[in-house]
Amino acid sequence: MSTLTVPELKQISREAAMRLGPGWSHSCHAMLYAANPGQLFGRIPMRFSVLMQMRFDGLLGFPGGFVDRRFWSLENGLNRVLGLGLGGLRLTEADYLSSHLTEGPHRVVAHLYARQLTLEQLHAVEISAVHSRDHGLEVLGLVRVPLYTQKDRVGGFPNFLSNAFVSTAKYQLLFALKVLNMMPSEKLAEALAAATEKQKKALEKLLPASS
Repeated sequence: MSTLTVPELKQISREAAMRLGPGWSHSCHAMLYAANPGQLFGRIPMRFSVLMQMRFDGLLGFPGGFVDRRFWSLENGLNRVLGLGLGGLRLTEADYLSSHLTEGPHRVVAHLYARQLTLEQLHAVEISAVHSRDHGLEVLGLVRVPLYTQKDRVGGFPNFLSNAFVSTAKYQLLFALKVLNMMPSEKLAEALAAATEKQKKALEKLLPASS
């Protein structure tokens, strides 16, 4: 019996990332989350609420963006971008979670920050985001990630993973859920496998049958 695994990006320490040359770009994003004691339909535990956002290009990602290291520290650059899309929330180095190197023609180090809020604070961020400068322009709205799987094994988190994500966002989400002990590795792998199978079946339906 094969063991399901979650693919991971190449991780690098913050210190090593800071030593990379000018040929590397740095992106900084924030995962805001809160414990959620609620139950969907009165029976499905919500467990946590995690915020992501719909971008102008139709892709899902975490709040944040690129930081020009010539002018900004990672945290100052991140907070500048967050101020445009979320409002007054500010993160610090204490919220730093990870750095990963991206594959492809562009040399990018993706830094992820994570902060746990109360559910009330998370809701306040959602309200503030609607009134931010970038709302309706570069940011089309915040969404909560459904961290549960329904009885059909597709509804909830697997369906969410079937969406299109920008760059490293999907794998940063999976990584954060794992290292922050928000979802067991086997559950993450099962959800990803179900999402991949759903996308495969959808593509097969679109392709013309071979004669």
